Amino acid sequence: MKHDVRMRGFAERVDVEIVDAFLAEHAQVLGGETVPLLECVGRVLAEDVTAKFDVPGFPRSAMDGYAILGEESFGASNYDAIRLNVVGISLPGSPFEPRLERGQAIRIMTGAPIPDGADAVVKAEVCEEEGGIVSISEAVAPQKNVGAIGEDIRRGEVVLSRGRRLRPQDAGLLSSIGRAEISCVRAPRVRLVVTGDELLPPGSSPSGSQIVDSNSVVLRGLIARDGGSSLPFEILPDIPERIRQAMASDDADVVLVSGGTSVGQEDHAPRLLSELGELSYHGISMRPSSPTGIGRIDGRFVFLLPGNPVSCLAAYEFFAGPTIRALGGRNRAWPHRHARVPLARKIASEIGRTDYVRVAVDNGLATPLATAGASILSSTVRAAGAVIVARELEGMPEGAEVDVLLYDEEPGAEIGLAGAARGGWSA
Repeated sequence: MKHDVRMRGFAERVDVEIVDAFLAEHAQVLGGETVPLLECVGRVLAEDVTAKFDVPGFPRSAMDGYAILGEESFGASNYDAIRLNVVGISLPGSPFEPRLERGQAIRIMTGAPIPDGADAVVKAEVCEEEGGIVSISEAVAPQKNVGAIGEDIRRGEVVLSRGRRLRPQDAGLLSSIGRAEISCVRAPRVRLVVTGDELLPPGSSPSGSQIVDSNSVVLRGLIARDGGSSLPFEILPDIPERIRQAMASDDADVVLVSGGTSVGQEDHAPRLLSELGELSYHGISMRPSSPTGIGRIDGRFVFLLPGNPVSCLAAYEFFAGPTIRALGGRNRAWPHRHARVPLARKIASEIGRTDYVRVAVDNGLATPLATAGASILSSTVRAAGAVIVARELEGMPEGAEVDVLLYDEEPGAEIGLAGAARGGWSA
């Protein structure tokens, strides 16, 4: 597929779907790296994992009771108990070593090895022990209450497949088969290039005409959510050469430029990206975030994100987020739960433009908070989530059911929605 790499400005805007297809085509999963077992949760496997050991590697008891030769219990009942000599005990990590002979039993705890000569465990509840003799009032068949070798995992079995995002229980399984480290897809390295003479570092107090940078704080959180690793950065003044050096740095897989992405006097990033590499798209048919630019420098993805906080958030979610997830081996789909909710009032839009609309959800109804106001970051805090209005639609009427992409990560948090599911964006 050949793409026009000319700087588009805003005389022409490209559809969201075209940019999304371009990114999906070019974002290839990064290579693998060795990760310690204790740090692998949340990472994506870069290899199939085959067990080199049986788990368990020995027959073990499934309950507390007595290990016996099963056939010796046949005929046992409450009226005619079978009596066996208790000759020892088997504990987890401390097995009974001698061979069990006929007429004998050993006390055994859950998870302890079954001794040679025994083939069943009778549960403690149907046994009475006194003076070294156990009376058994219920018969057990051979292999009853015995966990066989390889019952959990068989040697040679593929237990986890490449591309799986590891959960805590997956890490536990890896530990059980003796893995101290694992090959995982390398976490994408992301460089933030935050520009603006008016910006103060996060943690500062607003002063005069200067404002405190919030975009880097939001972006770092989103990058971590998506499995990326943020590189150290500093806020840069609107000096082209400083911005050029930061954008050209070759230590990152993805560069996110915040601010200076439009067509104004201090908007240097689009020109610099064109000079350093290729500016594939600049100006997108969406609201907010229309000044977004996307390109590459020596194969590294560069996203020019608008300085307005809501525009920056939306542009990241539409374009940078899916790319970072894809590079790290994750699903490109938006990582939000979503729920079908009726609109409390209509959403106005225009055919040919994709809208990202913040909504509150109260009493089971979604209320649009704003369709403009790209600098109002607090609107994303008041919102339960966002509704995406596809470019084919001329808004959405009151009462229409819409998919709300929920900002919170806990099911039903704050808004009490049931049955929400994870998924990609849709209108």
